[in-house]
Amino acid sequence: MSRAKLFYAPGYIWHITQRCHNRDFLLKFKHDRKRWLHWLLYAKKKYKLIILNYSLTSNHIHLVVYDNGRRNIISNSMMLVSSRVALEYNKRKKRSGAFWEDNYHASAVGTESHLHRCLIYIDLNMVRAKVVDHPKDWPHCGYHEITGKRFRYLLIDKSKLMGFLGINSTDELRRIYESWVEENLSSERLRRESMWTESIAIGDRNFLEQFEKKLDMKVKYRKIEEAEDNQGGFLLKECRGKYLEALLRTKNPF
Repeated sequence: MSRAKLFYAPGYIWHITQRCHNRDFLLKFKHDRKRWLHWLLYAKKKYKLIILNYSLTSNHIHLVVYDNGRRNIISNSMMLVSSRVALEYNKRKKRSGAFWEDNYHASAVGTESHLHRCLIYIDLNMVRAKVVDHPKDWPHCGYHEITGKRFRYLLIDKSKLMGFLGINSTDELRRIYESWVEENLSSERLRRESMWTESIAIGDRNFLEQFEKKLDMKVKYRKIEEAEDNQGGFLLKECRGKYLEALLRTKNPF
């Protein structure tokens, strides 16, 4: 059972991450990153997946998607992309064994400032890793589509993205997004923020309280806490020790 299904609630934006097995650099070659994007495009067409941003590194992926309420779209898409990439890689390398470390992790993201910060955070991934100086220099991220510099095999639903961001035109989106990137490049925000990959949800307190009520799994051991980034956000997190204890006492938790 994937983590996204474990904490499922319909009608939200999700930030998805998935790492290669043992954090190995199994996506270090351009060919494999392009194949991941190929299968993501296939999943978009097959399942009508709504993609808002993406970024690939050498050992993990980031994906921001919108769940329009059709329950299995995200899980089916991730299963398709992950399995096809793994099968192709293992066949080409004459390799056996796991390609991915685990099931993907999904965090719900509130709109307004939290969404735009999430978009920028993943586009600056390879800048934080000191591989490039600017996301325009990394071809395998959504920056190029959002700013109108990529025209073929498009993945991002820019109309839906503009709606969530309250932006009226693609020219405005390009100007605003480029300014957000430049602002973050010139600030001290180029550090890893674990809240984007370890939380159940991120947003303001009202968003998290409403989200928690809609979760399928009624786990007792969750808490809302203030984010440590001094940006006024809050996180919904699981209390891991008590949570795992509760699952172990349950005969068939999933």
